[in-house]
Amino acid sequence: MSPRVTIGLFVGGKGTRMGGVAKGLLRAPGGAETLIERLVRQCAQSLPGITPFLVGEAAQYAALALPQLADNPHGIGPLGGLRALLLRAQADQSDLALALACDLPFLDEPIISALIAPFSGTTRVPLVENRLQPLAAAYAPTPALRAVDRSLALGKHALMHVLDLLGPELQRIAFDDTLGHALRDWDTPEDMSR
Repeated sequence: MSPRVTIGLFVGGKGTRMGGVAKGLLRAPGGAETLIERLVRQCAQSLPGITPFLVGEAAQYAALALPQLADNPHGIGPLGGLRALLLRAQADQSDLALALACDLPFLDEPIISALIAPFSGTTRVPLVENRLQPLAAAYAPTPALRAVDRSLALGKHALMHVLDLLGPELQRIAFDDTLGHALRDWDTPEDMSR
């Protein structure tokens, strides 16, 4: 049986290392669509019938006509967005909250499938070159929300701190070079030429 999934596409970043450009509106390789359009298409192919949420306040994406989730709380970076997504997943009674950054030009169906299956009831985070990828991950809503709230109570706003707090509730998925390549993001103009 397939898990119930709530999808959040994280668009709230300021793109400062890209000169203030909304990264999801950059043209994907090939130029036919933007990064966010490509990501929405990949999600639709992998999880048909599920409408993703745009996570973060970003008026630049209004033309997509997708529902938005404001950070909760606002002003603490992606942790506020993750908390909003987890709360929505709980409200939807979803088994998983799929958190995806908008600046992943190579993310595809095999990656999404690797994140959500086999469903284990734990948070699944890719491990690429010895680094966890918290914005290309499938979160078990209730334990992940507990970890987010504990992190906030401690005054810690880094997503990695949340992953540390998950302890045995966290499943690290080792990605080989091929899958790891698909998780390269575009943070700087130099990344776009790699």
